[in-house]
Amino acid sequence: MSNPLKKTMVYLGLADEEEAYEQEQAVAAPRREKPQPVEKPAAPVTPLHRPAVVRQPTAGTVSEILTVHPKQYRDAQVIAENFRDGIPVIINLSQMSDADARRLIDFASGLSLGLYGRIERVTSKVFLLSPENVAVSGDGSVAQADAEGAAFVQ
Repeated sequence: MSNPLKKTMVYLGLADEEEAYEQEQAVAAPRREKPQPVEKPAAPVTPLHRPAVVRQPTAGTVSEILTVHPKQYRDAQVIAENFRDGIPVIINLSQMSDADARRLIDFASGLSLGLYGRIERVTSKVFLLSPENVAVSGDGSVAQADAEGAAFVQ
């Protein structure tokens, strides 16, 4: 067994020593007739089904804005479902612990990035998630109301 690949295959248990030895002898002894290819049965293929209709937010006027006062991180599901439907979401984190609020803002940042939206800080613990088709106007300055809100600056 001079082939390092075959040695490795034998070592890993992917091939038997006898098979590797027989293959070496077959390579060493030239054959006069061309071997017939062995047809292996095709493996079953499971097709992937994609949804026929992809939900896209309508590019019309905004008729609804959702305001959420989450108390736990699991309230992120409500935020995600509405934002995915193209509804702007205002998140008021004043009733959450700082650790859960940071987790929720990280989640909301990823959500808005993934759906091409924007996340903007309105006050120290209030954030606005706006979908791609919603334009938010303003001077862009953020009110620094208290020192504990500085933990949410990104």
